[in-house]
Amino acid sequence: MADTPNTTGTTPATTATTTTPTTAKTATATTAPSTATTGAEAGTASTSPRTSEAKSRFSAALDEAKAGAAALGDEAKARGREYREQARARGEGYGTSAKTKASELSVEGKHKASEALSGLSRVIDDNAATLDEKLGPKYGDYARSASRTLQENARKLDEKSIEELSEEARESIRRSPATAVGLAAVAGFFFARLFR
Repeated sequence: MADTPNTTGTTPATTATTTTPTTAKTATATTAPSTATTGAEAGTASTSPRTSEAKSRFSAALDEAKAGAAALGDEAKARGREYREQARARGEGYGTSAKTKASELSVEGKHKASEALSGLSRVIDDNAATLDEKLGPKYGDYARSASRTLQENARKLDEKSIEELSEEARESIRRSPATAVGLAAVAGFFFARLFR
């Protein structure tokens, strides 16, 4: 039977006769009509349950990965907040410690400056009599006046707090900035010579 083109998408039933040389039997095989399917369609039809299972497993794995990434992100944010709080607490502790230490050092420096002024005042006062003898009473009186002024400044320095002293320094700088710059330059020069 000759195959004729089929436009319906099915193949007609065919009969095949085969004979073998050793036996004279005739075998007849009939194939049932089937729908025309391509290899890809046959593979899809037979693996469709596997494909859908693979897709569902892949989707589940993808969802699990997204959830894991979200959990890691949340954990990273929580740790970041924790570390930030620890750093802030340490910074506040260091800041408080630094302020306390600076305050202690400034009070100690103020006390030493006051003692130095008092000591200089005593030295000048002790030498005022020698100035009277060698240079005259006028120079001795200048020395005594300078000694009293130094003693008063030492007393004022002891009585005032660091905040009051810093405010007075700001006010004097505002009143005469040129003098402040000049004094800073002289002090810088002396410190440079001192630490050479």
